[in-house]
Amino acid sequence: QVQLVESGGGLVQAGGSLRLSCAASGGIFRFSAMGWYRQAPGKQREFVAIISSGDTTNYAESVKGRFTISRDNTKNTVFLQMDSLKPEDTAVYYCFFSTPLSWGQGTQVTVSS
Repeated sequence: QVQLVESGGGLVQAGGSLRLSCAASGGIFRFSAMGWYRQAPGKQREFVAIISSGDTTNYAESVKGRFTISRDNTKNTVFLQMDSLKPEDTAVYYCFFSTPLSWGQGTQVTVSS
């Protein structure tokens, strides 16, 4: 069973930056894609970013050019660097691990205007 532990959320002003981390255990990290979804109050969970086992990345249009996903296979950790944050980025951010599909508990990101 894969366990995911997220950290790095918090409160930041618009235009600021945050870096989320997600540490995985119990799975074969280097063979798995990992990424992030987010869910704002009253909205459905939406895709944010993904990084494949071969380091190919893909982003939602709303975060392209502002967010960067990366991974460190030596630490079984995936990161989400979030720059130029906007109030509409406010959400609970969930890390996921693709094989087997697993989810973290979520970390709150709040961007004030």
